[in-house]
Amino acid sequence: MKDWELAELPFDFDLETKKVLKALPAAHSALAELKGIASTIPNQNILINTLGLQEAKDSSAIENVITTHDDLYKSELNLNSLTSLDAKEVQNYITALKKGFELTTESGLLTNRAILQIQETLEDNNAGFRKLPGTALKNAATGDTIYTPPQDYDDIMRLMVNLEKYINDPSLQDCDPLIKMAIIHFQFESIHPFYDGNGRTGRIINILYLILEGLQSLPILYLSKYIIKHKADYYRYLQMVREKNLWEEWILFVIKGVEETARETIELIYDIKDLMLDFKHKLRDNYKFYSQELLNNLFKHPYTKIEFIVNDVGVSRLTAANYLNKLSEDKILQKKKLGTGNYYVNEALVDLLTKR
Repeated sequence: MKDWELAELPFDFDLETKKVLKALPAAHSALAELKGIASTIPNQNILINTLGLQEAKDSSAIENVITTHDDLYKSELNLNSLTSLDAKEVQNYITALKKGFELTTESGLLTNRAILQIQETLEDNNAGFRKLPGTALKNAATGDTIYTPPQDYDDIMRLMVNLEKYINDPSLQDCDPLIKMAIIHFQFESIHPFYDGNGRTGRIINILYLILEGLQSLPILYLSKYIIKHKADYYRYLQMVREKNLWEEWILFVIKGVEETARETIELIYDIKDLMLDFKHKLRDNYKFYSQELLNNLFKHPYTKIEFIVNDVGVSRLTAANYLNKLSEDKILQKKKLGTGNYYVNEALVDLLTKR
């Protein structure tokens, strides 16, 4: 196969085929419904944190960084105990996701500066864009090189500056934002600008772009689970664009992923709302210390601890400990010990998240 050269955006051919246009309304309908139902959750951090943790786990799993839900939730507690390196990497992902959301929300833009900060947080280094040649994407089974991204630093910078402009300047190409998201993801993964963390950074860019376009308000629509489910297709369609310029299959794959993931997330949020309502009745009817802040805490942190209650509810350590111990005595939460500290598990919420 002759070397394929990555072109700057926008491309000079029409990507809005009949099949693509036919697939778009259902995806947009699902996104609109998701945006609406998400707005009914009383505290936005509940969804950002709870669903973000799940996304961090799934996105990292695509790169063969595997952790259990238990290790992941424990690592959020920052108790004095050894945390697995994989769990730390997954925690870096949720931190990077929140950082990207903060930067994009503040500026109304998704810039290369923000992308660099996302990757820096993910990888815990400041290596920046690749400066040295030698990066190649290989078949994991055979070791054969399937794609060689741009090697020259000047080319990488030129393409990333072009991508930044394409993301933020809607006048460059008049097409549906979901088509543009598919193009942006393809372009970023093909530039492969970093030594490490390209896949995870690219998946964070996906959700930030949906927010930038007003299709979502919160970073809760994540394609990682869909990509895991269709991992072979994901890489095959990307490569089909490079080798044969077959864009329709790739764009349809992304649109279907958005619709399917939005529908699943809607269902999950309804389940979380039902469970929160059940907890609210139990706490309000049986405990004088019930508050909305306490309820929010128990759903923002599947594993909570005294310090989290102190910060979220605004009570003393002794009072927070009394609340949590009473809830564990009554089997509302499960009390566990880790190192020298205790933590408290919302088992019903954990079951809801891990069964999916």
